Amino acid sequence: MASSIDIARLHPDLDQPAAAAVNERGLGGKAGMASELAGLAVVSVAAAGALSYARLATARLSPGIPRLAALLPVLLLLPALPFAFASIHLRTISAFFLVWLCGFKLLLLAAGHGPLHPALPLVRFVACAALPVKVRDEKQQQQPSRALPSGSLLSYAAKAALFAALVSARCYRERMPPYAVPVFDGTHVYLMLELFLASAAALARALLGAELEPQFDRPYLASSFGDFWGRRWNLMVPGVLRPCVYRPVRARLGAAAGVLAAFLVSGAMHEVMFYYITLEAGTGEVTAFFALHGACVVAERRWRGSGLWRPPRPVATALTLAFVTGTGSWLFFAPVIRSGLDKAIIAECEGMLALLERAGRNLAATAHLA
Repeated sequence: MASSIDIARLHPDLDQPAAAAVNERGLGGKAGMASELAGLAVVSVAAAGALSYARLATARLSPGIPRLAALLPVLLLLPALPFAFASIHLRTISAFFLVWLCGFKLLLLAAGHGPLHPALPLVRFVACAALPVKVRDEKQQQQPSRALPSGSLLSYAAKAALFAALVSARCYRERMPPYAVPVFDGTHVYLMLELFLASAAALARALLGAELEPQFDRPYLASSFGDFWGRRWNLMVPGVLRPCVYRPVRARLGAAAGVLAAFLVSGAMHEVMFYYITLEAGTGEVTAFFALHGACVVAERRWRGSGLWRPPRPVATALTLAFVTGTGSWLFFAPVIRSGLDKAIIAECEGMLALLERAGRNLAATAHLA
């Protein structure tokens, strides 16, 4: 059995230095996997310890400046933890969990709002803070879950198979017609993100034994920009942006200003996430992408309020998805593609799939011998 996976062989168009980096430091080989697992242990222990302190400290303080001051050490520690990973995937996903979602939840805790409360049991407090989940309240648990249509094991198995197929077909991306490339890239990001978040939700569900709110709700059915961003796509993000940004700004400057502020903050945080991917300063393109979509949401609301003609739902869905994928190709994916790291990201995916395939074969062989 091979001790490592040759990323250069799996992805011949990846330059040798990048392939070597993925092999040596990322998820491509045995040594890289051991290093990442050690990093995962360090990050998990550090995050759990910091969040335990956050719960203890805030229990003794009133919301406001005292709580914020007590939480500052945690808020300063969390951005450093993702650098324990060499893998682009683990570094970026951990940054999304700890720097963005957890950071905003702690800011809400400092203000006395949000899903966290010092009275929560320790395990629940840490899990709800560190993972991209929100526990459904009692009223929601009495209602049918919106996650069921897309959250079944069969659905996730199909999405995992499609994701593997897209990764395998990535070498044909350069030969695709221009209109197909944004669809390909957008589908790849959607599947990868939903599978990562679903894995985190499964861990949280096992720890908490509670029903969780959905993280996605079939974004490919969105019939408007507001529907896509507010009710279907990566719902943990609007879950923290609404109380942190939208509602305070709306109360002072109106709904349109609240929407624009929320999208601008989302753009700024995406720039931070892209820094964890590229390790280079942001270009502003990702912020421009979200500023554009924030303006579109505001314009869309005014159009609907005017009572003017609205297209049929199938047409609206097609137009919405076409605009999201087209502008995403123009502004959202540009920094990563320009840096060439899209190839390294795919190489890591191929390495992970190869490791999973090898583990499956070993498991099957063991079961056969038994």
